[in-house]
Amino acid sequence: MKKLVLTGAAGRLGSYLREPLSRMAEELVSTDIAEDIGKLYDGERYVQADLAQYDAIAPVLEGADMVVHFGAIVDEKPFEELLGPNFVGSYNIWEAGYRAGVRRIVYASSIHAVGMHKKADFIGVYAPHRPDTFYGLAKCFTEDLGSMYWDKRGLESVHLRILSAAQVNNPRALGSWLSYDDLIQLVTRAVDTPSVGFSVIYGVSNNDRCPVDNAKASFLGYRPKDNAEQFAEAVLAEASPADLSDPGEMCHGGPFAKVDLGQSGIAQMSIVDDRKKS
Repeated sequence: MKKLVLTGAAGRLGSYLREPLSRMAEELVSTDIAEDIGKLYDGERYVQADLAQYDAIAPVLEGADMVVHFGAIVDEKPFEELLGPNFVGSYNIWEAGYRAGVRRIVYASSIHAVGMHKKADFIGVYAPHRPDTFYGLAKCFTEDLGSMYWDKRGLESVHLRILSAAQVNNPRALGSWLSYDDLIQLVTRAVDTPSVGFSVIYGVSNNDRCPVDNAKASFLGYRPKDNAEQFAEAVLAEASPADLSDPGEMCHGGPFAKVDLGQSGIAQMSIVDDRKKS
């Protein structure tokens, strides 16, 4: 590829994607609302832009072959706060991408698009939407947006329903963990698979306790290698017994399935900010 665009480049997951993506195209254009993202990799260029402003983000996509769209507010917030970056921002990426002739968009969707499904149901990629929050609703919106742009305009997209790409420090993560190495493989396969149409795939490692079924997305070639079971003994030794009446314990969305709409789900978690330094 000549040009690849990464949104959300200043975020924790974006920090791990920048270097491998810089090797997949002649030019990687990284973008975010942050003033800068530190030292750039060979072939990488940074552009500060607000996803919610079409006139700001559209020029970034001009001449791009593909977009890896990880930019968003990554937590539950009141709807009004999410509307710009998470809803309008997605529309801006798809519309600007279509007008610019982009071939494919790889989107950081989330388990929270289906977060109210029970973990015991072992849902697949065709499970109906059951968002747990306004944040999850934005993921549903963007998945449907991607489906519509494929059906009506032929713009390919892969929607990565990431479960939890963070250090394993709680029982839920023993099933939901996505290691950074597997994240990189997942995004790479979404970029280099020859034809994807509109596709959904769960972003999860090869965990013994994995609660979702990726079988119908196997054509994308994603074969995760890491397994959270290596952390099980230490995590379970400190865990309290599960409350079977708690949706945060029983549903895919974890804490997001439990909080009131508009209230932070991240605040109920212990996520370590271990972003990669360039």
